[in-house]
Amino acid sequence: MSQEAEKPLFAQRFRGYLPVIIDLETAGFDAKKNALLEIAAVILQMDEKGGLTLKETHAFNVKPFAGSKLDQAALDFTGIDPWHPFRMAIDEKEALTSLFRPIRTAIKENGCNRAILVGHNPAFDIGFLNATVARTGIKRNPFHPFSTFDTATLGGLAYGQTVLARAAKEAGIEWDNSKAHSAKYDAEQTAKLFCEIVNRWKMLEERG
Repeated sequence: MSQEAEKPLFAQRFRGYLPVIIDLETAGFDAKKNALLEIAAVILQMDEKGGLTLKETHAFNVKPFAGSKLDQAALDFTGIDPWHPFRMAIDEKEALTSLFRPIRTAIKENGCNRAILVGHNPAFDIGFLNATVARTGIKRNPFHPFSTFDTATLGGLAYGQTVLARAAKEAGIEWDNSKAHSAKYDAEQTAKLFCEIVNRWKMLEERG
């Protein structure tokens, strides 16, 4: 048996990478100046036939970092009040430390080498994630620094739709506009879309 065949299915499927779905809500578009306000990660699981499903979600409300810029247009769009007392927000370093811990565990459990960020237009998410890692001085970032999986591209390929809500609906995934623009909700919907596309491709392969 080859070394590749001895690896867990997850490690074989994505060349040693563990896809982890990430969504962020921010106070603007500048990763160095605007505050990170919410972050969520969805960890997947793979069954014995190679099918992907959602396993667990980790989500945190984040305090704006000192000196950060809060664009009112961004806050109006997301509906987030950064200073609401019931947000139970934590600082950036605590949020990322708490987020990375179960991701590292999943990497180890699945025999993978590193996580790879899955997002809808993920250049935005990985830009903010990398900027926050640099700002907080966290040394062990489990994610590849620039490679990503983009569900906007995959949705365009599989369903002819690049908008998350439209791609999800085409894939048969329920969509609630009142819950959108929450990092947790958007991450979970993106994860469902990613799983649906990967599983659909597997079915097509099996049919030959």
